[in-house]
Amino acid sequence: MTSRSQRVGRALLIAVVVVTSLAPWLAPHRAGEQLTDRAYAPPTRVRVRDTSGLRAPFFYRQTMTDRLRRQFSVDPSRPVPVVMGHGALLQSSTDEPLLLLGADSLGRDVFARLVLGARWSLGVTLCGALGALLIGAVFGAFAAVVGGRAEAWLMRFADFVLVLPAVYLVLMLRALLPLVLTTWEVFALMALLFALAAWPHVARGVRAIVSVELRRDYAEAARAAGAGRWRVMRHVWPSTFGFLVAELTLLVPALLSAEAAVSYLGLGFPEPTPSWGTMLQEAANVRVMTEAPWMLAPAVALFVVVFALQLAGARASTRAVFFDSLATHASDPT
Repeated sequence: MTSRSQRVGRALLIAVVVVTSLAPWLAPHRAGEQLTDRAYAPPTRVRVRDTSGLRAPFFYRQTMTDRLRRQFSVDPSRPVPVVMGHGALLQSSTDEPLLLLGADSLGRDVFARLVLGARWSLGVTLCGALGALLIGAVFGAFAAVVGGRAEAWLMRFADFVLVLPAVYLVLMLRALLPLVLTTWEVFALMALLFALAAWPHVARGVRAIVSVELRRDYAEAARAAGAGRWRVMRHVWPSTFGFLVAELTLLVPALLSAEAAVSYLGLGFPEPTPSWGTMLQEAANVRVMTEAPWMLAPAVALFVVVFALQLAGARASTRAVFFDSLATHASDPT
């Protein structure tokens, strides 16, 4: 039976998926569009009614009054209606920009970069997690089926990679590669690095499960009837699905934090491609955090996604801990 926390987590995840899928339609501006005189402009306050009786969604025009201090003033006498745009869900009826989460130092819409950047950050994270599941499942199942010295060497290699700090391993491998790459090259490279850094934990769990299942009566009966070990594996393989789902709920938050760390250090997606990690580079400045707190929107988005995954996968996480304990007890292939 699904608990209330799991329902809340799944609802949040559905909302994240919907926003990410509709990002080009939700963003009022392009991710790299620099708006004139809008450096660190505060978020636009959308209103539904004022004293003059205007009831349609609107906002007041704001202008920069002090470039040095980046101060803006609002003109209540100049309301700007919010309308349904041709390329965006909401936009102003004039050339006045609609900044739902303010602007950054270059006058770019933070909300647009946040929702569009979700595609890159979540996309590379999900691809890396799925790649780790695939590599780990293949290595773990192969080690359990072949047994002997091959199993021992595969598990020792997995243990060696497992003891290395994943984030530092990804940073080291990324630093060894060319810094100037296209956006899609960075995407493929980061997904591959995440998969190579995260597969050992999956391999240990899959190997433990398959080793236990191969000793059960149905597997022994199949071998006694003349079935080969790879044919028996077709019937054993579904027993790992629960563990793989549990691992996915654990890998995505970890790799999402890794993507933010890599991009934060300047080794991720190049400008002007938005990602949550690159957006947090500017927010690390203490002065920016105090004068433009809306720049922390990517950090809030990271928290929401990780929190939703933890709520939605609470039961799966418990199952993963059990399988991890099983893998620890079965780690000696001899």
